[in-house]
Amino acid sequence: MEKFQLSLLFKIIGIGSASGLVYHEDKLYIISDNSTFLYEYSIPTENLNKIALVENAQDNIVKKDKPDFEAIALKGTDLVLLGSGSTENRNMIFNYAIPTGKIQKNNIGVIYQKIKQEFAISDDELNIEGLIMDNNQIYFFQRGNGLKGKNAVIFSKDTPQNQQFEYVSIDLPTIKNITATFTDAILVEDKIYFLASAEDTASTYLDGEVLGSIIGRMDAKTLKVEFTQEISNTNKFEGLTLYKQSEKEIEFLLCEDTDSEILESNIYKLVLDKTK
Repeated sequence: MEKFQLSLLFKIIGIGSASGLVYHEDKLYIISDNSTFLYEYSIPTENLNKIALVENAQDNIVKKDKPDFEAIALKGTDLVLLGSGSTENRNMIFNYAIPTGKIQKNNIGVIYQKIKQEFAISDDELNIEGLIMDNNQIYFFQRGNGLKGKNAVIFSKDTPQNQQFEYVSIDLPTIKNITATFTDAILVEDKIYFLASAEDTASTYLDGEVLGSIIGRMDAKTLKVEFTQEISNTNKFEGLTLYKQSEKEIEFLLCEDTDSEILESNIYKLVLDKTK
């Protein structure tokens, strides 16, 4: 697939370092890896609502203390927000019920530890950047930006008792000789669309020079990559959500992590030609 259109749709003032988003009923729900707010942006009214996930929530938290929210997924009418697991204080999971506003907080560290032990992932290699929750199936997308450089999909039945995981390593292309690594993923019917970016760093903690981003698609059952397409050589896109689709085109909204403390976020529209 080669035909695509990428354009800046709008800018939201009040959100920095956007790392994930969900489009639902004319609203965008956005997370930031520097923040302990969930942001609700009404597209028709351009109104931004900040939902505090904890007491004394902050927009900009210093790197060593931040919960590092990198993944957000819609499950029914609930939003699930996930820390990356790249340090001990990044193991939090939040459930936000859209109809009621009820917030539940838990620690997913035990599950992350089980994943690390089962698949020989070191503490400084685990970096979950994407989450899909589909009925009783859960998929974690491991960003391979550590020293071993292994992208993977880790999935299981979403049952609290006797949870069994499977690990599938995914080969992704390079951008300027640096392998692209997962930054988000969503399920659309029987296909998984994903984002990946290349950064000149071998650390899950430290940022590096941004070399670009790709979008790709894989079969949800086989996890076989069907295509990848470079969409930027300057942006680090970290959030992907379905916006609209027709027989000929599919439209996504993307957010960009600029790795800065400036409280503004650009939202992009990406259109793919489904006939190619």
